[in-house]
Amino acid sequence: MGKENVVSENMKLLLALLALQFCFAGFHIVSRVALNIGISKVVYPVYRNIIALILLGPSAYFLEKKDRPPLTFSLLVQFFLLALLGITANQGFYLLGLYYASPTFASAMQNSVPAITFVMASALRLEQVHIARRDGLAKVVGTIASVGGATTITLYKGLPLLHQKLTQGNIAEEDTTVTLIQNWTWGCIYLLGHCLSWAGWMVLQAPVLKKYPAKLTLTSFTCFFGLIQFLVIAVFMETDTERWKIQSGEELFTILYAGIVASAVVLSLQTWCIHKGGPVFVAVFQPVQTLLVAVMAIFTFGDQLYSGRLLGAVLISLGLYSVLWGKTEERKMEVQHKEGTLTKHLLEAAATEDGRSQVASDIP
Repeated sequence: MGKENVVSENMKLLLALLALQFCFAGFHIVSRVALNIGISKVVYPVYRNIIALILLGPSAYFLEKKDRPPLTFSLLVQFFLLALLGITANQGFYLLGLYYASPTFASAMQNSVPAITFVMASALRLEQVHIARRDGLAKVVGTIASVGGATTITLYKGLPLLHQKLTQGNIAEEDTTVTLIQNWTWGCIYLLGHCLSWAGWMVLQAPVLKKYPAKLTLTSFTCFFGLIQFLVIAVFMETDTERWKIQSGEELFTILYAGIVASAVVLSLQTWCIHKGGPVFVAVFQPVQTLLVAVMAIFTFGDQLYSGRLLGAVLISLGLYSVLWGKTEERKMEVQHKEGTLTKHLLEAAATEDGRSQVASDIP
């Protein structure tokens, strides 16, 4: 029965992580549309976080009313810092990077998140790395393979497999992307900041969750402080009231998707997954997003499928299998170690008790 429960929990975690990457992949497409139609890079995240807070706040209040630990000033400071990393810096740097560089380059840069998270978590000793053991080696090799596979999908096209012709719309889109100002230096800096803040948020959230396990409430406070921080930025950066008006159905859709799916659903899912699997286990699924974006782009924009993307998909699959196997082996060894330690203590206690009984029986 215990094994069935473990398998069920692992399946839930796997499905949640895959759903998370589907949401992220859709957000790439929606963000591209949002920037193309001219939505403000400050107004967009403000509306996004307002919607997320409206959805998450009441749910957190009622569902976790009895289980919510008491708030302290120290916890509020940590929530503020999590918002600064996970909301303000993460979303702000992403939109700036997407504006100055291309969506393809942004996707490629995001694939460094697992490696950055792995290094951060290891440095803070939140993730144990036993490189001499097979489970530790599997996690390291799997992370490298996953990042390598996603990078291959993004940067190496290879031979076309579908043999389809580009439409005039595709050609026009490609030309527009090429002719837009592509300040690669600033784009790289902003996207690197996005990746660092994202990885830092995932790593620092793990210890906060141990002290404050009310996940929905934590997510709501993160959205609240992130919204406050963006509003402060908006006071200085976006003073034109016309920029705050929603002009079309397209703008409304992108804002609703960003708020409902990319913020409320994603933050809740990601917080739950970090609580269940740890920051590195969640981050290693990040490259799956690039594969999903490639597939979505084929159906949405009519993009070509290339052999390089297929090769990258294989590498991602192998890398994820390696990490999953490594984490499973690590947990098995931890359980065996705990059971062995417990057995040893019980035997020692039994031996001590026998000794005392023997001494008592020898007393006249």
